[in-house]
Amino acid sequence: MKILLRLSVFTLVPLLFSGCYKLKGSYGGPKTFEPQPRAIQANDVALPSGYTIEPVASGLNYPTGITFDDQGTAYITESGYAYGEVWLPPKLLRLNPDGSTTQIAAGDKNGPWTGATYHDGFFFVSEGGQLEGGRILKISRDGQITRLVEGLPSYGDHHTDAPVIGKDGYLYFGQGTATNSGVVGTDNYHYGWLKRHPSFHDIPCKDVILNGQNFTTYNPLNENDKDEASTGAFLPFGTPSTPNQTIKGALPCSGAIMRVSLQGGPLELVAWGLRNPYGLAFSPNGQLYVTDNGYDTRGSRPGYGAGDVLWTVQTGQWYGWPDFANGQPMASDDYKTPHDDPKFLLAKHPGTPPKPAAILGVHSSSNGLDFSRTTSFGHVGEAFIAQFGDMTPNVGHTYGPVGFKVVRVNPTSGVIEDFAVNKSKMNGPASLMKNGGLERPIAVKFNPSGNALYVVDFGVMPMTEEGPAPKQQTGVIWKITKTAAR
Repeated sequence: MKILLRLSVFTLVPLLFSGCYKLKGSYGGPKTFEPQPRAIQANDVALPSGYTIEPVASGLNYPTGITFDDQGTAYITESGYAYGEVWLPPKLLRLNPDGSTTQIAAGDKNGPWTGATYHDGFFFVSEGGQLEGGRILKISRDGQITRLVEGLPSYGDHHTDAPVIGKDGYLYFGQGTATNSGVVGTDNYHYGWLKRHPSFHDIPCKDVILNGQNFTTYNPLNENDKDEASTGAFLPFGTPSTPNQTIKGALPCSGAIMRVSLQGGPLELVAWGLRNPYGLAFSPNGQLYVTDNGYDTRGSRPGYGAGDVLWTVQTGQWYGWPDFANGQPMASDDYKTPHDDPKFLLAKHPGTPPKPAAILGVHSSSNGLDFSRTTSFGHVGEAFIAQFGDMTPNVGHTYGPVGFKVVRVNPTSGVIEDFAVNKSKMNGPASLMKNGGLERPIAVKFNPSGNALYVVDFGVMPMTEEGPAPKQQTGVIWKITKTAAR
């Protein structure tokens, strides 16, 4: 089966939905990445009664994570890379009591550094690896960097994601997929990576059998604009698949949670069939959970209406990517677009996806999470999740801004409630609301005593018709505490 597509990622969605839906477009100005002033005002953030929020650091360059040492001192990762093809040195910074920072270590331009965790005198950092492949770095307190893991498949849309350490002495991390839904297409050229790595594609963790569905697009790698390319799933751009073709599985792989001993050694597969398993956290009872970013309405095989997911991680489980969303088949009316029904890519599925612990907002980019463990903060056993916010029009349409807040999730019932959100008549980032509240929360972390929740705010990143336009020196760390009985 061949499907002809000649639309770029930036023109696809408006054409698909014109006349049918209200499309949320650009809310940004010109595409510039330079620093810009940012108003910071805690009173512009709404919280439940009895809680208060304050900024504890500002002027950061694309912060992505926070961790704490044995003394409770906070350390921040600065990404070094942002969508929009921004390249800076990624950094690990110590947060000082006065809000200033001290550099502990810096990397080369192989970001993004997506987060860190601390254990027994060392920091473990996930290096996203947009240029040279993903890595897990081990950094001493004096800034010496060694590579615990390298060669991870992170050249594409999604990266090596933030790590956590289990009581079993293993470091767990997520690895995102190269593509939106299994097929390399022109959207990946516009993201930038297909130009740099034209042979890169998704890698299954175990053998999969394809049904032979191919997608024909124009070939952006050829100057002849009449040149076409036919591409199958789990294959390089321009390589068609055949019915019942077997794609061999390998480790490391795409769309998976893997683990490695803190002393190094071979990778082990924990779970797979995930799209972008960004945030990992253990609950108070030791259960591992992960946030998984849902499909976008873009590329050769767009999906519509797939929410982000909170999964309970089960060892050995396949979670459905690229043929299921939220535990339901993509080949259904629930995810059909006016363009085409996203039919199955696999002739045989490795298993049956489980039911999600919770389904979060479509395009909300639900990323870092942590669990409350103490009554001094409240909501013990519930997950707090940072929602980066939508990236329309690149990812699809929305009726209004989605995300840009911190939500609280009961993992047993799946009930989701806003916890920290900007005060306004409508939802959205502070720059759109014209106030000094939250911009793009990307991670949350409780301090060791559990009485304060730190929110990592990536900073101002408008979406223009040309793509993301992240602003330097606009990142903020917020601190939320409980001040009175509810």
